[in-house]
Order: sequence, then structure tokens, then C-alpha cells
Amino acid sequence: MKWWYFLLIALSIGLFPTYLLRPLSSTSEYVAPMNAMDPEELLRQNVYTVLHNLGDSAPPHVVNDSSATYASKQRGRDLFFKGMTIGPDGSTTPVQSKMFKCWACHNTVREDPDLRKHDPEARLQYAKEHGIPLLPATTVYGIVNRQSFYNGDWSKKYGPDIVAKVRHNLRQAIQLCAIGCAQGRPLKDWEIESILMFFWDLQYKMADLDWTADELEFVHRALQRPHDQAMRDSAIHLIKSKYAPFSPATFNPPPADRKAGYGLQGRPEVGRDVYRMSCLHCHKNGRFAYLYLDEDPFSLKLLRKHFPRYSRYSAYQVICWGTEPLPGKRFYMPQYTKQRMSPQQIEDLRAYLEQQAQP
Repeated sequence: MKWWYFLLIALSIGLFPTYLLRPLSSTSEYVAPMNAMDPEELLRQNVYTVLHNLGDSAPPHVVNDSSATYASKQRGRDLFFKGMTIGPDGSTTPVQSKMFKCWACHNTVREDPDLRKHDPEARLQYAKEHGIPLLPATTVYGIVNRQSFYNGDWSKKYGPDIVAKVRHNLRQAIQLCAIGCAQGRPLKDWEIESILMFFWDLQYKMADLDWTADELEFVHRALQRPHDQAMRDSAIHLIKSKYAPFSPATFNPPPADRKAGYGLQGRPEVGRDVYRMSCLHCHKNGRFAYLYLDEDPFSLKLLRKHFPRYSRYSAYQVICWGTEPLPGKRFYMPQYTKQRMSPQQIEDLRAYLEQQAQP
């Protein structure tokens, strides 16, 4: 019997999965057909898998294997955490940045209890409960599910022309982060694709989203109706309504009178969390900074002394505006936007320092 005759028989009675006949691509692991999937199994799927099967168009940052032969998830992970990896020639690559690693500013796990909102108060509590730092940049968990990058006031820092090029281009956003934020060397194409591969492993799961039983059943039924595109479009819209398509960024200026502050009542117990989860993430033992901080009274008194001043050691100054690199050095302090640390939390930090630095 001819092999093709056996194949036709197998296809006709469902013994051979048709998706195996599709050309393999870099996203094949995310787009297996799921028409026969039950609602419980649906929750375990990647969001992109479901959107793709519903007919949604692929985002522009799908990994492009053809332009990056040497890309791999492990190399992307190495670059994110170590700043270097093993290159195509088998040798270690030059360090991407002598100042920062990606994880200095970005978490790799979920950091918001509600993925539709950017609430610094809710994020602080969530971070405390889950033992993660409170960082100046948004988490890369779910970054491939977003539609735009460097939003809001970032155009004021990097310029509208530069931001316009990266706003809807994750590859260019990664490059801007490497050069502008990390103050390092440009990434090669295969390095960017490797980082993208790592990011694709951090996409949202359906279980991350807040579902009612009826909503989940609706998505399940839409997957079973390949010819009802109107229903499928509604399901796509429903899924995307469950998470924010971008991270807003609003610069928060220091108070006009730094001695008076923002006029908010500080909470020392919350300020302690801010200090431990934010300041010490980078400054403890000088991990990503020249200024060494700890919970010794000397560190606390130093920060309390400079809090109301107009200096590079003023928390009002560096939290809100960051710092510029010193002459001959490229280290600097990244700023926190209003969505990443609220005026209330800054006052909480001040209250903690005032309390702990008492003679």
C-alpha cells in the first residue's frame, strides 16, 4: 500500500493530528490546536495560544528564527540575569553593561494582583506577600502580551523621535533599554531574539486572568466554532480586556517645598517595606550602585539628612528624577514613575527614616 494512501486513511478517521502537517515555526509550541480542550485545561494554556487559535493576528515580536540562527531561550536568560552568554563561536560574549543587569530594574514574575490596573499600593502589598522587590521598571512577565512600550512621559526623557520608533516595536524597545537604560553596548540580532525567546516563556497564562465561569465557557465555545468569526472576535476582545495592553508612565516631580514634603501622613511601617524592597535591592552591598546602604543607623541617618535637600543623595530627587552619570562614570540612578512609587509611598519612606534615625 502506498504511504500516501495510508496517510489519507489516517487523516479521514482522525488517527493523525493535522497540525503536524503545518510548517514548523518558532511559535509552533504556542499554537497547537485546542478545539477539543475542556475549560479546565483551557486555564493552563498560554494567552497567545488561545488568541492565535481564535484567529487573532500574531504580534510583530514573534521570534524570527530565520534572522537569528544562534538564538535560544537559555542565552536570553543568561543575558537577562548575567549580562553575558556563550556566543556562536563558543566563547563568552562581552558583558552587555558594566553597570546594570536587566533584573536590576525588572522582575520576571507577576507583580500586580489585577493585571488590568497599575496601582502602586496594591503592587506593594502583593510584592510583600510574594517576596519580590519593588522595582522602577515594569515586570517582563507578560511583556509579549503588551502592545506598546516606553509609554507616557518616557518621550520626555529619550525624546519623541526615539520613543516613536520603539513604542510598538519590542525589539527596538529592548535595544533602547540596553543602550539608554543599562548604559551598555548594543545587542546583536541573535541576542535580541534570544531575549525574546526568554520573554515568550514569561507570557500570561489564561489562569492569570480573572474569569467568571460563564466567560470561560464562552471562550471555550468560541474555540469550537471555527466558522463563527464574530463569536471568535468577541472572545479575543474579552481575553484582551483582562489585562492592560501597556504600562503607563507619569513622571512625578518632587514636592515644591522639600522640607514640607507632599503634605501626606507617612506610615513608617510601610516605609520600612519600601526601603527593604526598593532601596536595598540595588544598594545593599553596592549590588548595582556605588552608594552602599543597609539597615545600619549610619545609612538611615544619611538618607534622612539629605531627604529634604537639593542633592543627588536626596530621596525626593533620585526617586522622582533619577540621577545623571558622574563624569567619567556611566552609573546612574533610574527614576520611579508615579505608577511605580506613589507620593504616599515616598512619604512613607521618609517617615520610616525619621523614625529609625532618631538619636
